[in-house]
Amino acid sequence: MAKFTKPILVFAALLIFTQARSQELSQGEAVPKGAIVYSLPSTSFRVTAEAVRESFVAGPYARFAQKYLGIQAREESGDFYTLSSVQLVSFVEADRTSNIALNLGNSRTASANFLEMLSQGLIMWSDSNTGKNNNARFPSNQGKNSFDKTQAASNLTNVSTTLYKTVQTASGLERVPVQQSQVVEKSIEKKAEEAAATIFRLRTKRMEIITGETDATFSGDALRAAIDEINRLEGEYLSLFTGKSSFDSQKMSFDVVPVKENPRQIYVAFRISETQGLLGSDNMAGRPVVVELVREEPASKAVNMDLTAEKGRVIYRTPAIMSARIMDGQTLLLQTRVPVYQFGQVLSFPLEVATGK
Repeated sequence: MAKFTKPILVFAALLIFTQARSQELSQGEAVPKGAIVYSLPSTSFRVTAEAVRESFVAGPYARFAQKYLGIQAREESGDFYTLSSVQLVSFVEADRTSNIALNLGNSRTASANFLEMLSQGLIMWSDSNTGKNNNARFPSNQGKNSFDKTQAASNLTNVSTTLYKTVQTASGLERVPVQQSQVVEKSIEKKAEEAAATIFRLRTKRMEIITGETDATFSGDALRAAIDEINRLEGEYLSLFTGKSSFDSQKMSFDVVPVKENPRQIYVAFRISETQGLLGSDNMAGRPVVVELVREEPASKAVNMDLTAEKGRVIYRTPAIMSARIMDGQTLLLQTRVPVYQFGQVLSFPLEVATGK
């Protein structure tokens, strides 16, 4: 019996040395030799928002639109933004606050189980990154000289002025009127009046062509071309009152990282301003657009499981299913179901257990 005691003791010591061991690392703690470092998974969100920008240039005759055309027109130029679309994408990345050192030893079962849990996303490599790309596009400013080529008539007009001079007559000194004519620039209101008159003439002519009450005869393509040209001219003159708009878009992405300590689970993803467009969450110039997380199912009962750094066990995390809503005030923009790992349960698994396939 004495002959076999020493080899058995050596084999037992070797078996203990090669067993899997896990250890949660604290800040600045050195990694044990032969150990790999992994982290628990964490969920973050990327909110991609797109806004339509209207670059509006008020017409030079906007203040006379009500008087001569009977319509209301905007009198202030500027850029105006409207939120057009919102997209929510979730990413799973390594939780930097949970670094765990694990020594798999030389056990094939432990290595296979660890890789299986890694492939299922229950654990992650400590340096795992989602590889997200940050990009934003800001549209360029539009030109403001939009009405230079649109005029109803000449910029000049003749103005007659009556002057008086004193002449000697048989009855004495008398004041005699003298007409004086000079060329001056038309007033803005006069130009607006002529533009309005041109618009009404175009409308009258269009009605005459359509009803056939004209000396010229139009048919087929000629009729269509004449009507199209009248519509184009009317639109050009009408823009002198109503202004012109050009549209482009602004697209930005914002990241939201949920934390368990937030009691309401409401996060300001970004802000939108009608005059400045998409803004960061910390810019108070716009109204907030928030991400709200609501747990779909009641919190499951805690499992009575030892989560200490126990020999031969790996700590992992399961996600909680949440309902994610994006709200603009009381308006629901988007709603979807997402798994959020940092709100789930932390469990442990014995790596030496053989799992059947």
